[in-house]
Amino acid sequence: MNAAPADQIRLLDVQALDVRLSQLAHKSNTLPEHAEIDSLTKDLTQLRDLLVAAQTEESDLAREQTKAEQDVDQVRQRAVRDQQRLDSGAINSPKDLENLQREIVSLAKRQGDLEDVVLDVMERRESTQERVNELTERVSAVQAKVDDATARRDTALESLNAEIATVTKERETVSAVIPADLLKLYEKLRVQQGGVGAAKLYQRRCEGCRLELNITEVNDVRAASADTVLRCENCHRILVRTAESGV
Repeated sequence: MNAAPADQIRLLDVQALDVRLSQLAHKSNTLPEHAEIDSLTKDLTQLRDLLVAAQTEESDLAREQTKAEQDVDQVRQRAVRDQQRLDSGAINSPKDLENLQREIVSLAKRQGDLEDVVLDVMERRESTQERVNELTERVSAVQAKVDDATARRDTALESLNAEIATVTKERETVSAVIPADLLKLYEKLRVQQGGVGAAKLYQRRCEGCRLELNITEVNDVRAASADTVLRCENCHRILVRTAESGV
C-alpha cells in the first residue's frame, strides 16, 4: 500500500487522538466517585431494609399496644359494673354476693396483669421508635453522601464528556483527509493491536512494540520509497517514518 508521507504523519495524529479518547473513556469509567457511590448505595440499601424492618416492628407493636389497652379497658368496665352491682345492694343471696366479690378480686388481678402487658409493649415500642429515629437519621446522612458523590461524579463526567466531544471532532477533521484505504487498515490494526494501529519509527525503534529494528529491517526501510506504507516486522503495526526515525 502507498500513501503520501504527509498522510502517514496524519495517521500518527489520529493515533494520538485515539489514545487520548481511550484515556478519557477509561478515566470516565474509573472515576473514584463510581466506587464511592456503589459502596454508599449498598450501605443505604442495608439501612433502608433495617429501617423498614424497624418501622414494621413499631407498627406491629402499636397494634399490640392498642389491643392490650382495649383488653384493660374491657376488664376495667366489667369491674366497674360489678362494683356498682355490689354497691347497689340489689344482691341478697350470700352465695351470689360471694361470687361477685370473688369476681371483682379476680378482675382486679386480671387488670393488673394486663396493665403490665401494656407497660411492657410500651417499653418495647419506645425502644423500637428510638431505633426507627436512629435509622432514619442514618439513612438521611448516607443519602446526603450519595447525593454529594453523585453531584461530584456528574460534574467530572460533564467535563470529561466535553473534552471527549472536542477530541472526537478533532479526530474527524484529521481523519477526513486521510485516504480511505489507509484509514481502513489503521482501524483494523488498531482493533487487533489493543488500540494502537500506527506507530512512529523513532531512532530505529518501533514505538508500538518498543523493539529496535535489526540491520536488515533498517536497510529495508531505507530502500523503501517515501510513499510506501511500512509495517513493523514484530507487531505488524503501520510504521510511520519521521525526521527522527534515525534511518
